[in-house]
Amino acid sequence: MRSNKRVVKDIIQGSPADGTGITGGDTLISVNGETVEDIFDYQYLTLEEELDLVFENRDGEEFGVHLSKMADEDPGLVFEDGLMDEYRSCTNKCVFCFIDQMPPGMRETLYFKDDDSRLSFLQGNYVTLTNMSDHDVDRICKYHLSPINVSFHTTNPELRCRMLNNRFAGEALQKAKRLKEAGITMNGQIVLCKGLNDGRELERSISDLSKLMPELQSVSVVPVGLTRYRDGLYPLEPFGSEDAREVLAVIHKWQDRIKEETGSYFVHASDEWYLTAGLPLPDEERYEGYVQLENGVGMVRLMLNEYEDAISRLHFIKKPHEELSIVTGKLMSPIISDMASKLMDRYPGLNIHVYEIINHFFGEMITVSGLLTGQDMCEQLKDKPLGKRVLIPENTLRAGEDYFLDDMTRTQMAETLQSDVQIVKSSGYDFVDKITSSGIRLGMRSKI
Repeated sequence: MRSNKRVVKDIIQGSPADGTGITGGDTLISVNGETVEDIFDYQYLTLEEELDLVFENRDGEEFGVHLSKMADEDPGLVFEDGLMDEYRSCTNKCVFCFIDQMPPGMRETLYFKDDDSRLSFLQGNYVTLTNMSDHDVDRICKYHLSPINVSFHTTNPELRCRMLNNRFAGEALQKAKRLKEAGITMNGQIVLCKGLNDGRELERSISDLSKLMPELQSVSVVPVGLTRYRDGLYPLEPFGSEDAREVLAVIHKWQDRIKEETGSYFVHASDEWYLTAGLPLPDEERYEGYVQLENGVGMVRLMLNEYEDAISRLHFIKKPHEELSIVTGKLMSPIISDMASKLMDRYPGLNIHVYEIINHFFGEMITVSGLLTGQDMCEQLKDKPLGKRVLIPENTLRAGEDYFLDDMTRTQMAETLQSDVQIVKSSGYDFVDKITSSGIRLGMRSKI
């Protein structure tokens, strides 16, 4: 998407590079005679104490700079692009791709399909291995980069080719074996599609992937997300409650078997399966330190445990009196409602409205809060009693930004609803604190 590559943006004041003549706009060519391909080359090569750097200035003229520094000291160069290279787009045409199901007219960045192994290390992205060359694998092994997150989906080579619409998708699985042999830590993901890679195929995948342990330390199984924009795409159906129970039966069987053999549960079901099936969430112990938390595995259990811990301390605070509202998606609505009810039982002065928002923007099959848009929330809240504050989940906003998927800003929402719009993190502590102003914060469990 961008081609700033190795262009210097700034020099950190007081760093080894400060005062050497390097300026913003200069392009790094090499370090100690080695060409810099991207951020990983740069970080590896600049571990040396003595550095000979070659740059090209804006006029196309090359010049050299010698730096002396401590072995663990950063040279002090800030680059325009954190990757120091162009992003690699996906070469697959997956039958379940969410980006292919996006409505038209949204911002351009939402349509970019990345499948860049470097972003797996930098940002935790999942990659399919189909976009990795042997050179890429060699570099990962050379620098011993870990962990890498891999989208396996299935270990059946023929099925994987069909699901990813890539004739190289089956043989790409061999790269995972090379990574295991090099001692590279991996985490895996299976996006489950009804009638394709579930049932016996899921059992095969779990069995095959368990052979990559311990380097492959965990595998999550998540249900496919289906929007209403699927005209002309592969016909996929959503998982119902009975389907979810069958999937969980398979996962639980393999968890118990692998736990007995290796001491690890290894394969984990995302929270959505339990909520769809109407079954209780597993205990915290079964999530093994929440290794797949960012993939929706154990988020609800962690939040509930934090919530219960926070609730147990509320006798230390004043009794709150307030009317406010909480926004959530269909999937989490029963849980959020129960959490709010317990707080109202404890404090009769609280009047909490919990509003379940139906996703009209992407379609009603999308039930998670993270894909709610500002326009859906405003449209469904505008005639409701809201109180002084409206609490919305943090994951409805773009990470680090203040606007929703449809580009509505939080300020615009507050103006539309004529109410203070506040953000609640995916934390039981923050949930209780935002409602009661108790001062109970994330991470306080070990301090009180």
